[in-house]
Amino acid sequence: MHLGITSLAMGSAAKDLLQNTGEYEVTSTDRKTAKLQLQQEPSTENDIESMAKTIADKRLSAASSKWFGYYVCALLFGGAAGGLLFGRLGDRCGRVKGMMAAICCYSGMSLLAYFTQSPWQLLLARFIVCMGVGGMWPNGVALMSEAWSNVSRPLLAGIIGAAANVGIFVVGSIGKYVREVSIDDWRWVMLMGGSPIILGILVPLIVPESPRWLVQKNNTDSERKQSQVGTADIFFSGMLPVTLVGILLATVPLFGSWGSSNWAVKWAEDVGSDGLKAQVIMWRSLPGIAGSFLGGWIASLIGRRRSYFLNSLICLASAQCMFWLSSPKEPSMFLIWTAVLGFFSGIFFGWLPLFLPELFVTRIRSVGAGVCFNFGRIITAITVFITAGLIAYFDNDFREIGRITSMIYLCGAIGILLMPKGVEGKIKD
Repeated sequence: MHLGITSLAMGSAAKDLLQNTGEYEVTSTDRKTAKLQLQQEPSTENDIESMAKTIADKRLSAASSKWFGYYVCALLFGGAAGGLLFGRLGDRCGRVKGMMAAICCYSGMSLLAYFTQSPWQLLLARFIVCMGVGGMWPNGVALMSEAWSNVSRPLLAGIIGAAANVGIFVVGSIGKYVREVSIDDWRWVMLMGGSPIILGILVPLIVPESPRWLVQKNNTDSERKQSQVGTADIFFSGMLPVTLVGILLATVPLFGSWGSSNWAVKWAEDVGSDGLKAQVIMWRSLPGIAGSFLGGWIASLIGRRRSYFLNSLICLASAQCMFWLSSPKEPSMFLIWTAVLGFFSGIFFGWLPLFLPELFVTRIRSVGAGVCFNFGRIITAITVFITAGLIAYFDNDFREIGRITSMIYLCGAIGILLMPKGVEGKIKD
């Protein structure tokens, strides 16, 4: 849900909060600039005040775009921090308690975000919100992996993988068909983001604790002492190679989604028709739901290693075809390649919830899976700034940017070959 809220409301929120600072009203500098423009480039519009207002609006637009980027980074960095914090909490205190804390964190802070009065206040609130979002993932995946049989796990992994795209689609639909989000009316979305707090309160009452975690908890005192959980455990004692491979395999789809194929949306906005941007989002997210749902099943059918390897190559080929052979100027073919890439890139997000828990033993499973997935968010967030440099270097040539950034899928095909043996299809105690 909060992934969709970031896309739906943060741009409007940034403009509203920046306007409230009073720094983007028409200034004497704006009037001087408008006067110079009229002298140098005669225009049909001779009203200096109107031109000054246009200049001030451009300043506001540029500043709001910058803050929108900050809010996206808050999503990624907050998710990574939450994966570490709440993942460790889940390993120490139980998966259900970890889930409850994560849900209450993102829901409660989203409710408080309704009252924010400055961009910095909202940035802090969104960071904490996304800590809860990031903390929900490792605990939910660990609980699913430990509580259900091997037959059920691929199906549930697909459901977890598809949930993000479903949430984005639902939030977008509400914003389009129920209540529009605007500069003057965006705070209600924060209330919507806080609604799951009821679920957070009920989780301990309706969700049973992981039986594997309970067995681990009931070990003898000496065994319990040996099983004390620390984040450092996944980087030492022979776990470092496994953790690094897990981080790489989780980073590839995250970077592919945020740092590569996402530029197709901006490309469509700049080059295509007015409605094409929304179509690109729909054509990418709907197949993504199907791909995510099938990801766990495909991994079980043909194997974790083979499915990831083949899917990486297919995503690489699809992205290259989209950025080489199609263009928003020819929407039909462009949307087809968008849908193809959306489906196969979605498979990764059904594959990851199935595979990552298999890398770690019970006592470090939650924090291990959380570190792998959320560390990928940190790397992806950093690349957002690097890719911004690419935009300037290539003079807004999104075709060239897409060709280069989509090479990340080649790294995935190579990285899966480094996967340790003996982890396919088994949950280790």
